[in-house]
Amino acid sequence: MYTDFWIAFLASFLAAAVTTIGLYVIHRFEDWGRRNMTYFVCFAAGVLVSVSFLHIIPKAFEMSPKAPAFLLIGYLFMYFINRFVTAFVCDKPTTADYAIGLVPMLGIGFHSFLDGAIYSITFTVSTLTGVLTAIGMVLHEFPEGIITYLLLVRGGLSNRAALVAAFIAAAVTTPLGMLVSYPFISQIDADLLGTLLSLSAGALVYVGASHLLPSAEKDPQKYSFLALTAGIAVAVGIVVSKG
Repeated sequence: MYTDFWIAFLASFLAAAVTTIGLYVIHRFEDWGRRNMTYFVCFAAGVLVSVSFLHIIPKAFEMSPKAPAFLLIGYLFMYFINRFVTAFVCDKPTTADYAIGLVPMLGIGFHSFLDGAIYSITFTVSTLTGVLTAIGMVLHEFPEGIITYLLLVRGGLSNRAALVAAFIAAAVTTPLGMLVSYPFISQIDADLLGTLLSLSAGALVYVGASHLLPSAEKDPQKYSFLALTAGIAVAVGIVVSKG
């Protein structure tokens, strides 16, 4: 039992470390990041949307009959959060662009927290299951940190504020989700996990298709389509590797 706990914690810590490395790289080479932000946005959209449709949604539907309803709830939740942020938080000229970063940050934060819970569950099932899951999940952590930071900067936050917010949302939430969820693993059945996965998928589909891609289209780059295609290819690779 204790072995499962520490292995799961180390896996979630590794995911947070990879995200932090991405944040350091983009903070250290920010000019380069700004010039190529559209490519990162398109890549992330390809990963998030594809992983959602190819893996998370089918898995959630398999685990819970309530998953379709919660998929819609997750999507609408992010939509109304976006509307709230735009109408009440970003309703002044000086804060009008904040929603560009805040909405994806909320979606990524929720997803990263759930990632931590998934580490708890899969490593409790078996070490092999946990390792296979961790390999696929860690692959997307590096660009996830970069995207969160760049969108917050683009939304008007200072470099320091964006770095701290991105670190909390994309990195800290993963081991936190693992630590919070682990004591309750025995009480989480397949039906509940399916609804949580479905909520996460709805949030990610909204962030990718309704937020990231429209944002990228406002600032088109010559090879942005290739970046989107690369994101889709990575997602397909992750899904295939999980078998």
